[in-house]
Amino acid sequence: MKLTREKVVQLSHRIMTAVEELDEMEIFDEPNSIRQEIVKNLNDLLLEEEKIDATVRLRITSQKRTIPEGGAEWDILHRKYYADELRKLGITLSPPRRA
Repeated sequence: MKLTREKVVQLSHRIMTAVEELDEMEIFDEPNSIRQEIVKNLNDLLLEEEKIDATVRLRITSQKRTIPEGGAEWDILHRKYYADELRKLGITLSPPRRA
């Protein structure tokens, strides 16, 4: 999911506010420079997510038969391949909670 620049900036402000409210943490740098670093890290993560999604889509389209996007099989493969790519990076996803 692509976030707009405005959304990323809004998230950085919320993260910075949450960090400033922590009693366990003391900030020695300017809050704005920390917030700018948060924006950079969020943008880097979004770029990495786009690369993973492109890799997953390529794996799905390289199947022997055509699997239409939006179908149940496509969604299952996308989730599986996406989890595989994250696992390669050392990230594990917890299964969704059932209510």
